[in-house]
Amino acid sequence: MELKPNEKLDIKEILKDLENYRPKRRGWHWREGVGEAREIGKFDYYETSKNLIQSQPLPAAKYFDNIDPQPAPVITTEIASGRFEDDIRRMRMAAWHGADHIMVIRTAGQSHFESLIEGTPQGVGGIPISRKQVRAQRKALDLIEEEVGRPINYHSYVSGVAGPEIAVMFAEEGVNGAHQDPQYNVLYRNINMVRSFVDAAEAKKVMTWADIAQIDGAHNANATAREAWKVMPELMVQHALNSMYSVKIGMKKSNICLSTVPPTAPPAPCMRLDLPYAIALRELFREYRMRAQMNTKYMESSTREATVTHVLNLLISELTSADIQSTITPDEGRNVPWHIFNIEAVDTAKQAFNGMDGLMKMIKVDREGEYLSTKVRELKERAVLFMEEILEIGGYFKAVEEGFFVDSGYYPERNGDGIVRKIDGGVGVGTVFERDKEYMAPVTAHFGYNNVEQYGKEYVNNPSLLINGSTFEKPEKIIFIDELDETDNVNVRLEEVKDLINTNIIKPEMEWLGDGVVLLTMFLPTDVRTAEFAALEIGKNLNLKDCEVIHREVLQQAEGTRIELKGRVDFTIDISKLVIPPKPEEMSEDEIRAEISRKPMKVVAATVGEDEHSVGLREIIDIKHGGIEKYGIECHILGTSVPVEKLVDAAIELNADAILVSTIISHDDIHYKNMKKLNNYAIEKGVRDKLIIAAGGTQVSNEMAVKNGMDAGFGRGTKGSHVATFLVKKRREIENEN
Repeated sequence: MELKPNEKLDIKEILKDLENYRPKRRGWHWREGVGEAREIGKFDYYETSKNLIQSQPLPAAKYFDNIDPQPAPVITTEIASGRFEDDIRRMRMAAWHGADHIMVIRTAGQSHFESLIEGTPQGVGGIPISRKQVRAQRKALDLIEEEVGRPINYHSYVSGVAGPEIAVMFAEEGVNGAHQDPQYNVLYRNINMVRSFVDAAEAKKVMTWADIAQIDGAHNANATAREAWKVMPELMVQHALNSMYSVKIGMKKSNICLSTVPPTAPPAPCMRLDLPYAIALRELFREYRMRAQMNTKYMESSTREATVTHVLNLLISELTSADIQSTITPDEGRNVPWHIFNIEAVDTAKQAFNGMDGLMKMIKVDREGEYLSTKVRELKERAVLFMEEILEIGGYFKAVEEGFFVDSGYYPERNGDGIVRKIDGGVGVGTVFERDKEYMAPVTAHFGYNNVEQYGKEYVNNPSLLINGSTFEKPEKIIFIDELDETDNVNVRLEEVKDLINTNIIKPEMEWLGDGVVLLTMFLPTDVRTAEFAALEIGKNLNLKDCEVIHREVLQQAEGTRIELKGRVDFTIDISKLVIPPKPEEMSEDEIRAEISRKPMKVVAATVGEDEHSVGLREIIDIKHGGIEKYGIECHILGTSVPVEKLVDAAIELNADAILVSTIISHDDIHYKNMKKLNNYAIEKGVRDKLIIAAGGTQVSNEMAVKNGMDAGFGRGTKGSHVATFLVKKRREIENEN
């Protein structure tokens, strides 16, 4: 099978004979030709890498002979639509724009799966990482990298309670990069500390054998800290812990990548804060690679604002170097995984790096200047002191129990609000056992004692000889399971859109083939001229008048085109006749407190389904964020990814007045489906009329929440006072009715 630029990638061909497919290579690939001065078109470049055979240049390249210089760092794009088959097409587009690190986000909640999953179900908040999905995407990337002329690194997550099993599968299936950091499991997934670090030893050993590049998870502290710029010393400590743990297991330092994130964003003076941190990090970890990621902590829904932050972060990378440059899209702030913004983020990195080519030949970072030298030294000292305190208190586990991590203080300041986990708690507690004396593991890349020398010295370094090779040496031993679910799999989904595959019928799309999304900015999966006239026809059928295409941009000549459509409607709006709902009502703090004092209130709360986002819920409930606790409301938070049945059962057991659910993930309207499920279960248990039930999240509207059985829905911008006011007034309403 060979891809042709003017023909669409055939998903069914990718799936054909998949059980016998083997990856063409393994191991991470860094860009070639970095550091070589080269002439491209009419210009000289100093910081580019080897050109692609085929690519999609920047829009303005038409003024410069359509040149497409490729920057020195590996460029990342992150995929998270929920349907791997649609993401394969997105991967091809990203590769044509210059991405050579395709990072596939795992579906929400998979960290808590205890084993590999099989088949190709549709994901929520990402892709369910299964052998078939991984093999299909690696097969597609093997073809795509031949098409563009550069190896493409395929990446996902080796974390959670099935981490070692996933690492083995990744090594077997030619995955090239992976997140692996036991601290991520402990802090952000509440997996038992002992289990997490034991699993990490095994997983890292396997990754080392497969030459898989490792990215750590320290950057999550930026995203979860109350004030991200204060966690810089802690970030360096987290980097140090994971890096040295990996080295001790045998991973080479050139495959260990620190996931660095500038901790601030405008309107903060980000360059003055971020640059010293970037320099300190690179000086302290000079033997390791740097994977620079943009700041998402302070990202809002403005694509312009997010892009400016991205460019400033890229300037930090240029001033201090980056081996891998991540390009998280502006959609991170809107929770919608759209094709066009993945591509634009890659283009933003490419355009910024090309524009800054040779910058360091003209300017010098004043490393010896008073401000920069003082700040860099200060950050290093704070990090070293942080590590010393961890040693003094008894080590990492004890430090986590004491809440050292993601505390909002700037070390050594502490505010006592760090993440607290217990050594004898968390998912998987009590599941680590000492090996029997007769334990034997005749497999490759196994961490620790194999007990094979009794059979001969030749087996010590290659224990798999005892079984004529493990799956690493004999991939034919791998058991390939195609599909387990007859109703939720790629074949069913392809059947549903068969009229749009290899036919003359097209629909606009932003996420999945045939999703039918129509916007003023749209993506059409066809060539530029056809897309322009198809968009005009779409505008007419939407009763838009005088439609005009004001912007067209080829993303890949066969896969699709971005269109911005201008249209006119022939009616006017009298704003005096608009029915505008009132702003969310806010009672005074004294009023709410008086009502709770008169009659105490108890609520249970959680994020539901497979949603692991907890920040929004905490902001509504926690007293430190001005949440409803400050009014005296008794709150019981059940955690993340909680089944709706558990919420209702807990409310019954605790005799609660209300249930509050947080639901950020909105893919496939899963947030509203969970609301309906919650309402129906409360009715089934005979308690619906006794409970106030409300849902909140950035994609939640009050109208749709009520339609799906909630008493109220709270969207973006909601404060604790809004929710408390609603709870008090709703309870009064119920009392009056009774």
